[in-house]
Amino acid sequence: RHFIIPGVVALVMALVGAQLTSLTIAREWERGTMELLVSTPVTPMELMLGKLCPYFAIGLIDAAFCLTLAVAWFGVPLRGDLSTLLLTTSLYLLVVLCLGYFVSVSIRSQVGASQVALLVTMLPTSLLSGFSFPIEQMPEFVQRITYLVSARYYVTILKSVFLKGSTLAELWLPVACLAAYALVMVLLAARAFRKTLD
Repeated sequence: RHFIIPGVVALVMALVGAQLTSLTIAREWERGTMELLVSTPVTPMELMLGKLCPYFAIGLIDAAFCLTLAVAWFGVPLRGDLSTLLLTTSLYLLVVLCLGYFVSVSIRSQVGASQVALLVTMLPTSLLSGFSFPIEQMPEFVQRITYLVSARYYVTILKSVFLKGSTLAELWLPVACLAAYALVMVLLAARAFRKTLD
């Protein structure tokens, strides 16, 4: 229970965050309102912020609910600092929201965007993050692939904060990797949207 529950938090956040944002721009195409959106004077970055901010708030509420359940209902000990959890959860949430937004911009169908978002978040998070299987027991080739999965860093952070009481200074490497991942995803998502109807 102590090993699995912290990973469930990452799984739920990846699934909910990417699924919600994967429909944002795709919905505009299907409703026929993309012309109105393109004609507005907002920049692509402002549009992305406007689309993602509500989901970021929802994601933080969702994370707080999951973390509360983990401690109060399932009895997983929280030995670390809440501020470390808040910072790293915000970084991970930024990654999954931008990933969902990127998928939404790239695919104009809500069904297609939802399925791709499910594929790129659910499978890597459940199989390659250390949630279901310890990374140390995977084949060496697969272990190398796990470095490309953002959930790997977040699951490591969650387990370390919950079970070991690790501080931000002790977790500098996974936090730095997660921050770099978040920066790359923000840049990709911001550059993906073009104010054209092509």
